[in-house]
Amino acid sequence: MSAKKIREMSPAVKIAISFAMVIFVGSLLLSLPISNLDTSETTYFDNLFMAVSMVCVTGLFTIPVATSYTLFGQIVTILLVQIGGLGLMTLLATFVLKLGRKISFSDTLAVNEALNRSELSDFNHYLASILKYTLIIEGTGMFLLSFRFVPEFGWGKGLFTSLFLAVSSFSNAGFDNLGALSLQKYVHDPLVNIVIIALIVLGGIGFSVWFDVTHNIQSIVKKKVRSGWKRSYRLLKTHTRLAINMTVGLIFVGTLMFLLVEWSNPTSIGTYSVGEKILAAMFQTVTMRTAGFATIDYELVKPFTLLFFIFTMFIGGSPGGAAGGIKTTTFALIFLLIINEVKGQKYVNYANHSIPIELVRRAIVVVATFFGFLMAGVSILMLVENQPFLYLLFEAVSALATVGVSVNLTPELSPVSHVVLMCLMFVGRIGPITILLGLNRNNKKTKDKLFAKTTILIG
Repeated sequence: MSAKKIREMSPAVKIAISFAMVIFVGSLLLSLPISNLDTSETTYFDNLFMAVSMVCVTGLFTIPVATSYTLFGQIVTILLVQIGGLGLMTLLATFVLKLGRKISFSDTLAVNEALNRSELSDFNHYLASILKYTLIIEGTGMFLLSFRFVPEFGWGKGLFTSLFLAVSSFSNAGFDNLGALSLQKYVHDPLVNIVIIALIVLGGIGFSVWFDVTHNIQSIVKKKVRSGWKRSYRLLKTHTRLAINMTVGLIFVGTLMFLLVEWSNPTSIGTYSVGEKILAAMFQTVTMRTAGFATIDYELVKPFTLLFFIFTMFIGGSPGGAAGGIKTTTFALIFLLIINEVKGQKYVNYANHSIPIELVRRAIVVVATFFGFLMAGVSILMLVENQPFLYLLFEAVSALATVGVSVNLTPELSPVSHVVLMCLMFVGRIGPITILLGLNRNNKKTKDKLFAKTTILIG
């Protein structure tokens, strides 16, 4: 393919190709004998599925990382998860800029779209800040987790396990190198739970939110904002406030709902103390936002809990980070639209601001498109699998929203179903970007046409 053709590609196509390339290379690296503990038990198809799940930062697996891959294979896993979380184009653009070279305007647009960023100003500093914050947050997470895993596994394995979990948590990937039971052994461990919860939230709330909050904190420290924290919060961008409010609200509601439903369930958290129940409930709520870890067995929870988790998985995290789903702000716009329609208001308003109708339309299209892919995927799974519908729906949403949790179903599915899940994971990772780019108005658009108005009955 010539350089000219690459330059002429749309940003959406460049993003999709970059992810596909990393997946292909990753599947080859995972298939090497040096990567596998037992090459006779692992097929290329398994490694391809794992590569898709890693690059799409999902966490679904057909083979456990801990018992299938060597140290080299696990290092490849970390790299694929890190690349998947930040995006190949982001990393390449940063590397090129560090060498003192320039990147094309079309590539700048592609990276901006991959990061859900609309501004073109201060591009170099923005990329550098992403890498700096990523290294600081993951390094801090690794340091804190090492207090648990170094005493348990020794210095070498303990530090590597801490690094693995820190990268996977921050990238919202859900992979671990602890075995098939994931983090169930640490369900009552406050250190492990709280650190991973923090990493998941920070990785899923979006880069722009970090920078906006950091800027305001720096203003307080420098006493540029003299009215205190309350006024500083009001000075945050509207997007930042909406993302934070939605994140906190969903975590609170999800934790409360989980406690109400599972409080007396002896197979899940019924036998735990009050503090242990709250810790387990909060962890499951946060991980369902697109992280994919588990400290309990989801086969043992009540059906309503799985149904509620399906709803929270579909929403996912916030734009501009490593999270999947339709995104918290998209859901918020739809919710505000419904509320305003009920009130008979013409405009969608939030925090004394009116939201452009174009954004509301995009939110509706994102939700409708995600729902369409979900129904298509679930329909195929129902045709080829003899499993409860709720389990298949849970699996499909987990893949599409790049969550990665499962009711221990993924390894039991047929190859056809695994292909469906791979497609859903890929769409879930790049889908929202592609949708928004498709809605982007440019010079090559077809001319808008306005005809005579008509009326159609609805509802």
